[in-house]
Amino acid sequence: MALRSVAPAAERAGEEAQGGLDRALASALQSTIAGAGIGVELWNGVKTSPPGTSSGALVVRDRRALLGLLLDPDLQFGDLYSEGRVDIRGDFGTVIDSLSRNARTSRLSLRERWALLTEHAAGLRAARRNIHSHYDIGNEFYQLWLDRELVYTCAYYPSPDATLEEAQTAKLDLVCRKVNLQRTDTVIDAGCGWGALALHMARRYGVRVRAYNISHEQIAFARTRASREGLADRVEFVEDDYRNVAGRCDVFVSVGMLEHVGLRNFPTLSQVIKRTLDPRTGRGLLHFIGRERHRPLNAWTRRRIFPGAYVPTLADVDARVLEPAGFVTLDIENLRLHYARTLDDWWERYERAVPRVREMFDERFVRMWRLYLAGSRAAFATGWLQLFQIVFAPPDLAVRWTRDELCSARSAVERP
Repeated sequence: MALRSVAPAAERAGEEAQGGLDRALASALQSTIAGAGIGVELWNGVKTSPPGTSSGALVVRDRRALLGLLLDPDLQFGDLYSEGRVDIRGDFGTVIDSLSRNARTSRLSLRERWALLTEHAAGLRAARRNIHSHYDIGNEFYQLWLDRELVYTCAYYPSPDATLEEAQTAKLDLVCRKVNLQRTDTVIDAGCGWGALALHMARRYGVRVRAYNISHEQIAFARTRASREGLADRVEFVEDDYRNVAGRCDVFVSVGMLEHVGLRNFPTLSQVIKRTLDPRTGRGLLHFIGRERHRPLNAWTRRRIFPGAYVPTLADVDARVLEPAGFVTLDIENLRLHYARTLDDWWERYERAVPRVREMFDERFVRMWRLYLAGSRAAFATGWLQLFQIVFAPPDLAVRWTRDELCSARSAVERP
């Protein structure tokens, strides 16, 4: 009889010890996110609360997930949410914003330091593989939530009530105005996406454009559209890497490509600009996600969403790209808040399209992209990320006298 009572007693003691450990781990996790005003809820009913008012909670479904959040949150949070092993109670966007703001620190983690030390120059094969993993997952997917032009970069909202379509068209025209595009110009567009900017330049300004991209699906889409719109004689879409850009041009633009180049490839990009852009009258624009200081992209985003990506600082671009090429910066604008608004619109459209996305892929994909869009919006809203537009030209070239022309949209030049 005494022997029979030992086992239940031992089990109860083990359960109590494990419960104490779970509570201790939950408290440890709570302490790391206390500043976010977010609580912690475990699978077994254990709950912790932050000081003051709580705006939501991380709901952890199993013990291994809890350990993952403690040991490697930068990577594990995204994976665990995608797998459904971590959830969010409360307004999703508010919680993600709070966690993003709480994570802001000037200190680099060991993972971040190692990522900067080991950042390498991706070759042509690796670059194609990286781009394919994100951009060649099907045009239909992107058509579900981007604007009609399929512009997958920061929009420019000329007024608070502008639609996404209006804001993307305004961004395309802003780029053209910034480089003072003229009818006689020839343009190189490096990393052209689905071709919206190149087609806009040809249609509205009558210029000739040679546009490069290594995404097969995007180039095929852009060529079909150019032919359908009668612009194939003015826009040539080339399925090739920016490193193989050839010929001379009056204007060099790159919108949303610099993040994929990698810091150690910046000298190569500089040489491309130097050999293609007219050294006396050439103008250029670089539009890219940036940071105010050296810091690698979030580990989960870098591994699961944008393999090989590096988010540069302004100093990186000036010292490693423009200065060696013989050009100077004429104008810098930070459109950070415009990108937060763009991502708001993308995320809203994405959520409406979730049933179709689930049919096309699976629940893990649905959750992964929800977190990517909401997390990116939070990063721009809280200042983790910036969005820079740099206009550059030869040191003695005056592109414009004032910025007045850029601050108010004017009628675009119609194609003859």
